Amino acid sequence: MSTADAPSLPLEGVTILAVEQYGAGPFGTMLLADMGAEVLKIETPDSGGEVGRQIGPYFFGEGDSHFFQAFNRNKRSMTLNLKHPDGRAVFERLVAGADAVLDNLRGDLPEKLGLTYDDLKAVNPAIVCAHLSAYGRDGPRKGWPGYDFLMQAEAGYLSLTGEPDAPPARFGVSIVDMMAGQLAVLGLVSALTGARRTGRGMDVDVNLFDTALHNLTYLAAWYLNAGHRQGREPRSAHPSLTPCQLYRTRDGWLFIMCNKEKFWPLLAEKLGHPEWIADPRLDCFKARLDHRALVTALLDEALGERDSQAWMEILGGVVPVAPVLDVCEALDNPFVVDRGRLDDFPRAEGGDPVRMLAPPIHLGARDTPRRAAPSLGADTEAVLGAHGYSAGDIAALRAVGAI
Repeated sequence: MSTADAPSLPLEGVTILAVEQYGAGPFGTMLLADMGAEVLKIETPDSGGEVGRQIGPYFFGEGDSHFFQAFNRNKRSMTLNLKHPDGRAVFERLVAGADAVLDNLRGDLPEKLGLTYDDLKAVNPAIVCAHLSAYGRDGPRKGWPGYDFLMQAEAGYLSLTGEPDAPPARFGVSIVDMMAGQLAVLGLVSALTGARRTGRGMDVDVNLFDTALHNLTYLAAWYLNAGHRQGREPRSAHPSLTPCQLYRTRDGWLFIMCNKEKFWPLLAEKLGHPEWIADPRLDCFKARLDHRALVTALLDEALGERDSQAWMEILGGVVPVAPVLDVCEALDNPFVVDRGRLDDFPRAEGGDPVRMLAPPIHLGARDTPRRAAPSLGADTEAVLGAHGYSAGDIAALRAVGAI
């Protein structure tokens, strides 16, 4: 199918102004850019741009970190000083033709910078203003800085991660940042749907702390209704289902999850122990949970007869099972490489493309865009020109530090 014949991307024609930094906001808007939205990063002209450009340790060049590339594919960039009156005037002209503004700033800053719906509704009554902060835009912590690992600590994650006798441990990735970014753009797109129906926009608020807390889901329900205090389980085990944890093989580990009763007999058969199926100590979830140590010992012994890869060939697709890989092994996995989960993202300015993970949302016959993150201010003149600014106007704005 040619590009001309392919269906349009779902967010083509949507323009989002992103006053964003670091991970959470950029991750969310990157997903919108994958879906065809024009995401215009608003970056300060006198500080090297968004802070993510300077986060190492690996760089393609000055202001072009691997970190920044990982969160900003398919976007455009313009420099704009929102605190300068001329910069503010430019911003309002952009807002007049935009669908949404997203910021991920400290909770007290959107109001100070004039990024709320009340500040912008006179310019564009349908504008959606999405705010992603650490602790929210009201309450005693609205002015607090905050980051993912702090949320993991205070929301209880560190008490759940790792072995029972080990120090508290965080997730290996910034899971709260990325989930908060997804929630923020879910709120943005939902509000945008309403704005297109009614002609009236709104503020949408998401914060890292509430996201982290909300992810406790059933553990919160267990405590709030039954007083259960969940702690860490050996070998990353599920608190109430077994087998559902790490098990030893001859050369490493497998994670096996028999989270439906039908999988236990299949596992027993494949491991060469059909007698386990009718064993009263093992024949149902409750019995196996009561005898978890026995289940662990039996599976370790049986799995210890072969290497992990051999067991994957026997068990894969029969029972839920996965090898335990490091990050390098995960990215070199044939299931990743051979199925197009990595791709090259060309740079608008030329040069070598950036090798990165491909977008995770698939749109049938239509390919999502593949563009590396923009250089700082790469689109400033094009954007301003499209909004009626002449070359002289642009030069004047640059001379006073507004862009």
